[in-house]
Amino acid sequence: MQGTVLILDGIATNRIILKVQLCASYFHVVQSDRVEGIEDLARRAKPDLIITSMSLPDGRATDLHARLQKDEATAGIPIIAICAENDRNSRLSALAAGIDEVLSHPADDVFLQARIRSLIRARGTAEEFRLRNEPPQALGFCEPSAKFVLPARVAIVAGKHETGSKWRYDLAARSRYNYCIFAKNDMPEILSGEPSDLYVIEVDGDADQTAMRLMADLRARAATRHAAIIAVVQGTSAVSAADALDRGAHDVMTGEYCGEELILRIDAQLQRKANSDSLRQSVENGLRAAIRDPMTGLYNRNYAIPRLSRIARDANKNGSKCAVMLADLDHFKRINDRFGHGVGDAVLVEAATRMRQSLRPSDMIARIGGEEFLIALPDTMEDEARMTANRLCQQINEKPFRVLNGDYRLDVTISIGVVILSPDSGPSATEADAVLNVIQRADRALYRAKGSGRNKVTMFRSAA
Repeated sequence: MQGTVLILDGIATNRIILKVQLCASYFHVVQSDRVEGIEDLARRAKPDLIITSMSLPDGRATDLHARLQKDEATAGIPIIAICAENDRNSRLSALAAGIDEVLSHPADDVFLQARIRSLIRARGTAEEFRLRNEPPQALGFCEPSAKFVLPARVAIVAGKHETGSKWRYDLAARSRYNYCIFAKNDMPEILSGEPSDLYVIEVDGDADQTAMRLMADLRARAATRHAAIIAVVQGTSAVSAADALDRGAHDVMTGEYCGEELILRIDAQLQRKANSDSLRQSVENGLRAAIRDPMTGLYNRNYAIPRLSRIARDANKNGSKCAVMLADLDHFKRINDRFGHGVGDAVLVEAATRMRQSLRPSDMIARIGGEEFLIALPDTMEDEARMTANRLCQQINEKPFRVLNGDYRLDVTISIGVVILSPDSGPSATEADAVLNVIQRADRALYRAKGSGRNKVTMFRSAA
């Protein structure tokens, strides 16, 4: 089954016709003829999409939408409303109320199926992000705002520049978005220039493969993959409208150009994009938090140990050497005891920043303990490792740390133990044992640096 569709219509014949169409495409169909009790029915049936007549025996499609939005379990279910042909007022009022799509009766089967697919696909993507976002939310991370900080950038892509100018003038009078105009033959500029939040693309009949290719290219490129796309299909070609949806358009407007309807669709798609961007950013932040130390921004132990294993494996495979260091701030407990943990945290953050700035992009640095750092330098010889370690020490001790709002200057030093891994000293029994052995050797070198006066670099030569 492709999914479950709930059909609402007071006329049994209409329900039967829709059911036959949908069952032929392997949808599971649930039926009802009224708004009353829709919440319970939606919770039981769990529909992926609802198709409703604009007018029902006990209400209207807008009433249905309003009732579903009040329940967290049913809010967000896509709704397609079917209205009488040429009923422009009902169409606009339904779109303004938040209904996802309004089609004229009788709905073309090709376009209806494509619209169902696109709406279910969009909802599935949103639900996936929400599920991924649940762990960070459960831990108390705030949900980011789903609003554009600046007016959204909307690109109008038309067959003729005159058409684009006309549309921009009309749309700009209805909204405060930033509009730019492109002709369809400006494909390189559209794809390589500044990305827009939304693209309005004119589709001129069934043979407009330029528009279709542009939509597919926009969805395939990293810079525009998450942009919203609205296809404005000139005429009533169901085939072009369906093709546009399958090529990547999020919404389609058919028939003659209508600025009032188009701006409603733009508003809706930009709001959905804002919500999607917000969820995506929250998920990315959650993933970043899983591998980053929240205080210093360095990698944490969960990331550092597997990464060190890969570095050692690659060095062994390529016949190269790599350096592994353990660094520990000297007398850090005294800082916490004398000035408090707030000052101690500030010292850790500043020390992490200084060390990170002294390393190459390919190097790895992680905070693996209170004041302990693990550093890995791929493709590094012994002399290079010693120079890097001494430079790290110098970065810490060459100038005092300003603490207590800059009123106090605190001298801080660091000790570092270094291990050089050569191909014959790489992983032996298991990678886990090999990594543990490397860290233990670096720890012994660090212990010797601490025991010989601190603020020093000690090499564990026997690992070479």
